[in-house]
Order: sequence, then C-alpha cells, then structure tokens
Amino acid sequence: MAAPCRSWLANEALKHLCLLTWLSLNIFLFWETFLLYKQGPEYYYIHQMLGLGLCLSRASASVLNLNCSLILLPMCRTLLAYLRGSQKVPSRRTRRLLDKSRTFHITCGITICIFSGVHVAAHLVNALNFSVNYNKEFIELNAARHQDEDPRKLLFTTVPGLTGVCMVLTLFLMVTASTYSMRVSNYNIFWYTHNLFFVFYMLLILHVSGGLLKYQTNLDTHPPGCIKLNGTHYQNIHSLDYLSEYFHESFPQGFSRPDELTQQTFKICKEEPRFQANFPQTWIWISGPLCLYCAERLYRCIRSNTPVTILSVISHPANVMEIQMVKENFKARPGQYIILHCPSVSALENHPFTLTMCPTETKATFGVHFKIVGDWTERFRDLLLPPPSQDSEILPFIQSTHYPKLYVDGPFGSPFEESLNYEVSLCVAGGIGVTPFASILNTLRDDWKLYKLRRLYFIWVCRDIHSFHWFADLICVLHNKFWEENRPDFMNIQLYLSRTDGLQKIIGDKYQALNSRLFIGRPQWKLLFDEVAKCNRGKTIGVFCCGPSSISKILHKLSNRSNSYGTKFEYNKESFS
Repeated sequence: MAAPCRSWLANEALKHLCLLTWLSLNIFLFWETFLLYKQGPEYYYIHQMLGLGLCLSRASASVLNLNCSLILLPMCRTLLAYLRGSQKVPSRRTRRLLDKSRTFHITCGITICIFSGVHVAAHLVNALNFSVNYNKEFIELNAARHQDEDPRKLLFTTVPGLTGVCMVLTLFLMVTASTYSMRVSNYNIFWYTHNLFFVFYMLLILHVSGGLLKYQTNLDTHPPGCIKLNGTHYQNIHSLDYLSEYFHESFPQGFSRPDELTQQTFKICKEEPRFQANFPQTWIWISGPLCLYCAERLYRCIRSNTPVTILSVISHPANVMEIQMVKENFKARPGQYIILHCPSVSALENHPFTLTMCPTETKATFGVHFKIVGDWTERFRDLLLPPPSQDSEILPFIQSTHYPKLYVDGPFGSPFEESLNYEVSLCVAGGIGVTPFASILNTLRDDWKLYKLRRLYFIWVCRDIHSFHWFADLICVLHNKFWEENRPDFMNIQLYLSRTDGLQKIIGDKYQALNSRLFIGRPQWKLLFDEVAKCNRGKTIGVFCCGPSSISKILHKLSNRSNSYGTKFEYNKESFS
C-alpha cells in the first residue's frame, strides 16, 4: 500500500467509518419515522389534522432519542479508561478511536441542538393546527379544548408544552456556557450549567408522558378513510345485498354488476375509530446509558471520597506549581490524568490534570504540575503556599500540616498511554503541555526495557527560558542514563525557545546536556518529519501532541502527508473529556 494511503487510513479511516455509520443511523431513523407518520394507517386521522408538522416533529424526536442516549457514553470516563487498557482492547486502532470520545460528545451535542430546533418549530406548527383544524367528529383526537383555542395555551398549560419550554431554556444555557470563550473566561459558569443535563433528562422523561399525539387502534374494524353509511347501524353492513342496494341507489350509473361489491372494495366502517396515546419510547433509549452513567458517577464518588495525603508542594518558574501526594490503593498508567477537587476552593468545581509522576511497585507517590491561570488555580495556590518572597525565584519543598483537604478522582485514560506501545514515538509539547510526557519520562527513567519503545523524539517549545527548568533535571538524568547504557540514540531531545526578549541566559552550567539541544525560534516541522521518516524507513511512528491548536493542526496535516520512505505516522492528541 502506498505511503500516503497508509498514513491517511491509519489516522482517518476508522474515524470516518464510525462517523458515516452514525450519520447513516440518524438518516435512517429520521426517514423511517417520517414515512411512518406520513403513510402509516394508524396515523391517518392525526396526519390529516397536523400535516407535515407531525412527520417532522416525530422524525426529529427519533434523532433526538438516539443522540440523547449516545451523548452520555463518552462521559463514562472510568469505563473508557478500563477499555483503554491494552489487555482489554487489543487493537491499537480501536484504542485510538476511544480517544475521540470528546469529539463524539460534541458532535452529538451539536446534533441535539439542530434537531431540537426542528422539533420545536414543528410542534409550534402542530399547536396552531390543533387549534385551527379542530376535529368535531373525533373529539378524543384533539389536543385543543375547542375550535380556535389560543395555541399558546397548549405550550404553557400542558405537560409536553411546559416541559418542552423548560428543556429549550435548559439546553440554551448549557450550549451558550459551553463555548470556548465562556470556558476560558469563566469555567465556573460552564461547570455549573453543564450539570443541568440531569434536569434536562428528567424533563425529557416527563415530556413524553403527556400523550397529546394519538394513533388509531382498531384498523380492522375501521379502515382509515372508510365510508360510514348514514343512518345505518354498523351490524347491518355485513349484508352484501344491502350494500348493493345502497350503492345502486346512491350511484345508479357507477356499477353494472352488484356481485362485484365487497366490503374490501369500499372499506365500509364497522365501528367508530378508537384512539390511544403513543407509548413513550424515549425512556427505552436513554434509560440504559443514563443508568450506566449514574452508576459510574456513584462509583467515582465512592472511590474519591477519601482525601489524599499531600507530601510536598513546590513552586516552579513561570507560575507553575507541583504537588506530590499519596493515596491508598491508587494505581495509574503513564500518560493518564486525574481530576482534583478542593472543597476549600470550590464546593462543586474541579479540574483535570495530567499525572507527571505515576506510582510504581516500589513508590506510591504520584504528582501533578499545573500552571496558575484563572481563579481556581489562584485560590488553590494561596491555600497551599504562603505569599512568595521577593528574593526567591524557586521555593524549596514545603512541609506543612495545614494543607487543605484535596480529593482525587481517577485516573482516566488518555492518548499518551500509547506512546510506550510504539517502537518509535515523536512527542511534541508546547509550554505546560509537556506534563503528559513527564510521566512517560519518569517511567523510562525507572525501567525502559519493559516497554516496546526503542526511540523517542522529544520536542519541547516554550516562550520563556525559565520554563525549561520544570523538568530539566529529569531530562538530564534520562540523557545521562541512556549514554551510560550505550544507547545515545534512544532519546532525541530538541528544545525550542520561540520568543526572546533580548539576550537571555542559557539554561545553565548545571544542564550542559540541554544547552547543546536548545534552539532559538520554532521547529521546521516539515523538515523534522522528513528527517524522522528517513531515519525510520518503513516503520510506524506514533505522533503525540499536547499544546496550542496551531501546532496540533500542523502535525496532524504532516502525519497524513505522503513520504518516500514508506514510513507511517499515526497522530494522537491530548483531549480531556
């Protein structure tokens, strides 16, 4: 297979196949439901009253049922982390597909918004038609109480109408607060409003219990559109002689052979139609995923109800903090992340952080690094550390008995778990985006022979020279370790300083191994990929990125690009769900 096809198929094929399957399922459900309500005999009379609005409202409801059930599955983080383990899902492509869970969650959310608009518009038309096309012959079919009733009463005085209005308002709050600008400027609002989905699902279950739309149950004795004989009892219609006489008198020129008259020909009504409210099906769609999600949330709540023991806190340059802690029976794989919750900072708000140090069989300590940006991290820092002195740039480890209670939820899976499962990995970090790779480097320092990885390209781009101090010691230890073991080609380190303010000091004499690997400017990504492909002909290389979207887009594009060396690049990007 040609190199460009190999790279594209590795990165895009399975993703597009799943997207096509999901899209086909949505189209199938929409069209099948649309035709059922348009042509189904049981909906003949209700369709005569409501017209196209009935078909669109029910077809969009089917799509909403599907996506309201699917949208919960990507949020089952513990389940995904369990499946993410290499022994549970042996296929690396399938494991990489699980990393798209956040993207799938957003896709389902956008679909819910679009078809909610269609559903609401169709029901507004239905409310008007219920009022204008009031059926005086079949009273039980009506949702309106009388002819030309104000349609707004159907919206605000019925269970489906009132719950529908509340769901629209809830969905509007959730969507507007989920935008990127809102998440960045005020994460609290996003967090609180997104948890309104519990309210949304409760309203959704109540919404379908109103029973305004009814279908006919006695199709055998009252075929839709059948002829009712005026002034005749229904039990008399079984006589064909009577039918012949009736139609001969009514239509003397229309029939020459009375023996051709049958009840099937004319669809004679045997009794009045009977109507029944549709059985609600939404709960069938959402009950399984909702119960699964609630069970997982309960499990996570129980698992994280014991606070961790904070061993030490250290302040690094460029507003970065490190916390080292221990927790009984806590296990994690390199590349995973956890969620920190500090009630003293916020009763409900919590944040995900990648593990920079994982517990091992001989050491139970694990840790995270995080940058001080936003209200939550600022308040958290103030609780952990005293006000910094003006003289010190790097604070020493602080032992304290007055740390606030801190709870840890996780660990959860991430794409970077795969970096040790490739023979060659290309890891690209931007600024604090280096944190997912720190646990990988720590693991390699302990024992690299346990893993498949045999060559690591480590690219780190920072704006500030002091940022390299975060993990300078760790990188130097690794560099020296591989040189002592006669494996200098195991780790290729390239550090890039993207912005300089005049002359800056090199990292320092303590880190001579890094000074020679420090470059001014930004990497030449195309040349870098060509060099990696040339040095690893015919191999499959895992590309891992955690940093600005601008870098991610470039790497993704280059991973799909053709090369003349038969090298395949498989692209992975960090995306917290």
